[in-house]
Amino acid sequence: MSEVEQAGDTRDRAAGRAGKAPSTEESQRVFEALRNAVLDQRLPPGLQLKEQALADAFGVNRAVVRQALARLEIYRLVTHAPNRGVFVAHPSAAEGRDLFTARRYIEAAIVELAVERLTEADIARLRALARQERQAYEAQDVRRALRLSVDFHLQLADAVGNTVLASFLDEIVTRMPLVVLAHRRESPPTCMLDDHERILDAIAAGDASCARALMIEHVGHLEGRVSLDRGAQEGDSGIARLLGLEGGGP
Repeated sequence: MSEVEQAGDTRDRAAGRAGKAPSTEESQRVFEALRNAVLDQRLPPGLQLKEQALADAFGVNRAVVRQALARLEIYRLVTHAPNRGVFVAHPSAAEGRDLFTARRYIEAAIVELAVERLTEADIARLRALARQERQAYEAQDVRRALRLSVDFHLQLADAVGNTVLASFLDEIVTRMPLVVLAHRRESPPTCMLDDHERILDAIAAGDASCARALMIEHVGHLEGRVSLDRGAQEGDSGIARLLGLEGGGP
């Protein structure tokens, strides 16, 4: 342990003796910021997440950071290596294939239920989200487009009302960006920009078979963006810059 880390541990122990427990709000803020950074593909697989660097970046003590990292480990977004530290998870090719297989089954089930359960208002809201995603891609704002795409799938699942399927999908979708970063193709095929709109058209028409086929095709487009036999891409370890915290906390 470095002198800086030892000093950080000393400060944290002193805070504990003073009766200052880690703030739930602070821990939630750090957790959400790190989770969002994974979704935005800002944290490369294998990057070491040093407690003191994170504490300094967020302006919190290391106990808060430990709480947030423990929650991220439950979601399989980070891994803890004894005597080495905490690292952004690096999904294997086999894990990536398993995630895509599970996603196909789950999302196919979701759209089948969507045909039965979505209201006109639900479909209108999802169409607006799909339009925003298309506009973001056309403006070459890829980060915003990716987040809108994730939101589309999660909001579709929520609208269906099956909390178990929605929970499974949330975990899978959150882990997907790490698969993409670890195994990205040099020239990934472009996903059709109207995939989401076509799925909504089938749902609105009450065609469950078509909606299911289109969703499976869509997940296939996403899987085509990765080559699940490659190693990790090298990443920048400037944690404050990667998290967008150079000018202060979020």
